[in-house]
Amino acid sequence: MTIGYGGGAANRPARPMPARAPDGLNTPAPDTALPRPAMIRQFELTEKIHAYDAKADTRLIDAAYVMAMQAHGTQRRDNGDPYFSHPVAVADILAGYRLDTASIATGLLHDVIEDTPVKLPEIEARFGKEIAGLVDGVTKLTRLELQSDRTKQAENFRKLVLAMSRDIRVLLVKLADRLHNMRTLHFVRDEDRRKRIARETMEIYAPLAERIGMDQVKNELQTLAFMQVDPEAYSTIQARLNFLRGQGADVIDEVRRELVKVVRDGGVDKVEIQGREKSPWSIWEKMHRRNVAFEQLSDIMAFRVVVQTKADCYAALGAIHSAYPVIAGRFKDYISTPKSNGYQSLHTGVTLREPRNQKIEIQIRTDDMDDIAENGVASHWLYKTPGVRSNKQDVQRFRWVQDLLEILENSSSSDEFLENTKLELYGDQVFCFTPKGQLIQLPNGSTPVDFAYAVHSQVGDTCVGAKVNGRLLPLRHQLQNGDQVEIMTARGGTPSPQWERFVATGKARARIRRFIHQEQREQSRAVGKAELTKAFRQAGVDGSEKVLEQALKTLKFTAIDDLYVSVANGNTSPKDVVHAAWPELRQSHARPMIASLLPRTGRSPTRLVNDMPVIGLVPGMAYSFAGCCHPVPGDDIVGIVTTGKGVTIHGRDCQTLTGFAATPERFIDVDWNYEVVGKGGPDGKGVGHTARISVISDNETGALANMTNAIARQDGAVANLKIVNRQQDFMETLIDVDVRDTGHLSKVIAGLRGAGGIKAVERTTH
Repeated sequence: MTIGYGGGAANRPARPMPARAPDGLNTPAPDTALPRPAMIRQFELTEKIHAYDAKADTRLIDAAYVMAMQAHGTQRRDNGDPYFSHPVAVADILAGYRLDTASIATGLLHDVIEDTPVKLPEIEARFGKEIAGLVDGVTKLTRLELQSDRTKQAENFRKLVLAMSRDIRVLLVKLADRLHNMRTLHFVRDEDRRKRIARETMEIYAPLAERIGMDQVKNELQTLAFMQVDPEAYSTIQARLNFLRGQGADVIDEVRRELVKVVRDGGVDKVEIQGREKSPWSIWEKMHRRNVAFEQLSDIMAFRVVVQTKADCYAALGAIHSAYPVIAGRFKDYISTPKSNGYQSLHTGVTLREPRNQKIEIQIRTDDMDDIAENGVASHWLYKTPGVRSNKQDVQRFRWVQDLLEILENSSSSDEFLENTKLELYGDQVFCFTPKGQLIQLPNGSTPVDFAYAVHSQVGDTCVGAKVNGRLLPLRHQLQNGDQVEIMTARGGTPSPQWERFVATGKARARIRRFIHQEQREQSRAVGKAELTKAFRQAGVDGSEKVLEQALKTLKFTAIDDLYVSVANGNTSPKDVVHAAWPELRQSHARPMIASLLPRTGRSPTRLVNDMPVIGLVPGMAYSFAGCCHPVPGDDIVGIVTTGKGVTIHGRDCQTLTGFAATPERFIDVDWNYEVVGKGGPDGKGVGHTARISVISDNETGALANMTNAIARQDGAVANLKIVNRQQDFMETLIDVDVRDTGHLSKVIAGLRGAGGIKAVERTTH
């Protein structure tokens, strides 16, 4: 049973505000969070709920309180407190955000299934399906959190996204749970465990709190995590803030009074102005991002102007801009174009009059906007009024959840999902428009490709070009606020692997990677199928799919396609597959399988006139293989006569050939002399021909070793290697590999694709 409440700011009680320092600035969260608070009692919790919802049926809360207290019994926390104090504290946090009774009951019961003998059916019988479903969602996450390695963290986050896509209240309870755990994290003795939890909080839960607009929760989570991740840096920033707070108390109050007078003189009578202090983590992060000193930051102390109406916001802005010099580039209008989490406010920066000449930041908003800015989805969400479904604005606000689900669908592993989702959660936004005026919100650094995928996945897949403000620009162009973007598509268009290098959104990267993986798998499937067909033909036995299906269980595969891919990647030998399908061949004296990988070109054999690997040249003629396309046996080739250099052999699809179109007399019809290229050198492995491969991989320790080992496993030899692009999370490497022919090259490429940390592999022929 869900009990909600309605009404605007005029009908609700004043929200609880954090303690204030004498100068009007918020006291830092950790200073108030570290002392151990007294546990809220049952009647105090119900009174707190009735204070904002007089009609709430708190019998569910009473029943949940009693069940949790009895179930947890004598269990203790790391600090020695009764374990029951934790779920009560979570419920208290949720009540502080004026949530419905189902959410608060879930907060009381969220650890009961995991840590006590109580089972889910009992909760459903006593509290109904709604609360049972919420408790189950939070419990599954808790179970995964008990396993601390990165893979489990990624899987945990994947489960969280699935749970909150069904009911956003799972995330609200989870954030309250994490907030109380962070407030008591200093009681955990294991330093490594403290740092792991703090990093996870910084990377996942704080950005999620920001995404749903819960700024207070985000700031406190970041500050508490900062204390554990880098205690020395935190202490340094906090000491400077304490000094600034003591030195600037009078100045802050004088500026506040001055701003009140300026706004009222501008025609806005009802105004409230507060001083705001930037959180320690925000200061530290900005110092590193901009590479500036503490003293160079202009928004450590800022002012929030709260007025009654939207019109008053713009009137106050005009009054402030008329009274003070405006700092260029600091104005942002989030009222006309709200953030995706519903945040609305006017941001501006001005310089105070002489003699101060100090730069300050000012935020202007209404009371409702201020409530949403602080409490986010907890202030205005889908469950407040029973029976009322989401409107268009609510759907837009939670569109990012759907984007996360699409990333989940397109990611091949939990780790990849976590990586792509971090791209989606972080970064300031730019606001762009479609030709029809639809607003598209993207992170800074986004390109037309990100825009196309934000419009629709199919638009992104078939994108071939883009016009930005009417001009045709490259797809890697970075979009700016206010840009109008027109995406050009083509039927049959496909994503380019190169896009992954410059896209900024996780949704775009996940979709591109999915296409690359599908293409690579299809190519590997074809290579593996061809190798098995050859192996069965050479063994003289049936190798149909019906025969392969019977051998799948022996080979421990569930599908034939998986077997093909494994053969192509070199993980399964074709000979082992033949023996699994026809066990009697293991003991028979059947003729040995031929290991030759020479391609079947379908061309008529040409009489051998010399020992050169290319037919069609005069014996003794000087020749060389082009360094632009690197042809190998199996490629269609053509010769180009070059004065003083003899003949250069190119692949027929080489782009360089277009430069010789005006001189067709220089073209020579040549072909591979397969009797020579198939003889083999002194080691019996064939004459080496160099092919060039482009590899995109994770930028991590051992990446080059993974590549060279994968090539060596396929009997390839690295002739040259060059890193051509290196970024924080990936690098692109060009590798020249000596191979026998195109068949051998396909095996090398397939082996690389199966190696760890490899994102994309393709042959470079230009």
